[in-house]
Amino acid sequence: MRKLLVANRGEIACRVMRTAQANGVRTVAVFSEADRNAMHVEMADEARLIGAAQAAQSYLDPARILEAARESGADAVHPGYGFLSENAGFAEAVIKADLTWVGPSPETIRLMGDKQTARSTAANAGVPVVPGSRRFAPGDLAGLAEAASEVGFPVLIKAAAGGGGIGMRQAEGPDKLEELVVAVQEAAQKSFGNGDIYLERFLPKARHVEIQVFGFGDGRAIHLHERDCSLQRRFQKVIEEAPAPGLPEQVRARMAEAALALCGSTRYSGLGTVEFIVDAATFEFFFLEMNTRIQVEHPVTEMITGIDLVGLQLALAGGQTGELPGETPPRRGCAIECRLYAENPAKMFFPSPGRLTTFQLPAPRDGLRIDTGYRQGDTVTPFYDPMIAKIIVHGDTREAAIAKAVVALEELSVDGISTNRGFLLACLRHEAFAEGAVHTKFIDTYKNELLDAVRQAEAVAA
Repeated sequence: MRKLLVANRGEIACRVMRTAQANGVRTVAVFSEADRNAMHVEMADEARLIGAAQAAQSYLDPARILEAARESGADAVHPGYGFLSENAGFAEAVIKADLTWVGPSPETIRLMGDKQTARSTAANAGVPVVPGSRRFAPGDLAGLAEAASEVGFPVLIKAAAGGGGIGMRQAEGPDKLEELVVAVQEAAQKSFGNGDIYLERFLPKARHVEIQVFGFGDGRAIHLHERDCSLQRRFQKVIEEAPAPGLPEQVRARMAEAALALCGSTRYSGLGTVEFIVDAATFEFFFLEMNTRIQVEHPVTEMITGIDLVGLQLALAGGQTGELPGETPPRRGCAIECRLYAENPAKMFFPSPGRLTTFQLPAPRDGLRIDTGYRQGDTVTPFYDPMIAKIIVHGDTREAAIAKAVVALEELSVDGISTNRGFLLACLRHEAFAEGAVHTKFIDTYKNELLDAVRQAEAVAA
């Protein structure tokens, strides 16, 4: 591998380039007209314009990205996360163009990218699966009400071809079911190019716990421990941590065993994440989905293992198998990641694009890492995900990690747009979070308390 094109933008493009450049691989950025002066463009060894600001006309257009690869002479493509990272057709096109694809095989992406097929595959591998429905394509809602009734309300409406909770909605009963389904189908079509959805039973008090895996493509795989991603708003993760607080060791081990069974049955190759929903009271767990790409929250795993996950991806894709770990590394300490979003928590977390007139990060130090694709003076556009940065900390204990996260966020200074910085601080300081009593409805349950804490902090600072 001599020259790597990163088919993405923002912090993940910068993150991939750091490891590539550290390994002597030249990098190529692609950018839309809105990202002409973006950080990832400046960081790359060279860059290619691929189209208009709208993702469908740039980052989601395989032909334009492949053209950029040919023009630049790149010999490999890393998709990052989101956009085309789980598009099997794009992976096939990259391979057909005689380029190295940094990711699982197109067949595996297709198998796991279709969430319903993935559920069947997991069930066949002996992995427990949460009850769900058949798929419903746009314009074909026959039997929807009956399917929802059979799954049991409340139900989650999820994109069949997508991941990351994008567009996911919850229906409490039959009244607004069809309206919500149509909304999710439209969001799925826009984000993934496929508007199919399916229904899944909603567990009222659950935790989101996922196992990081790495497969060698021959049936062997290792796990790199778990992450708890229970703190979410609008089904999007806000704070992630490892290890999962309060999770019994035997449950942790069984989840890892189930994840590896799935990898073994599919002869999985590369980095992936097996996501589970866990009953917060009984610790019974069910397969949710498998993401065949690097995750936003991958730094949490890197902090507790000391392993560069992008480095693993590049080594496997480049055929440097002698550099890959043969067994699960020991876990050390605790890590927490806080996602800083350009949004207003007091207004339903509505995005707040605009210019970063002030964007000052905490001083670098041990146990603190910040991944971002923005600099002071940059503009957060309305065209893409509003995440500005990830603040990742590591401590010997969970209490130490929380304390480091609080200090880092206090030192962070952002002006020009609204952010969730104060809301993140309120979450970290909440008594229930300190006790490890996390679940996917944590933010909904304590939202008023958290927003009050934000207002009080702002009043003191004024």
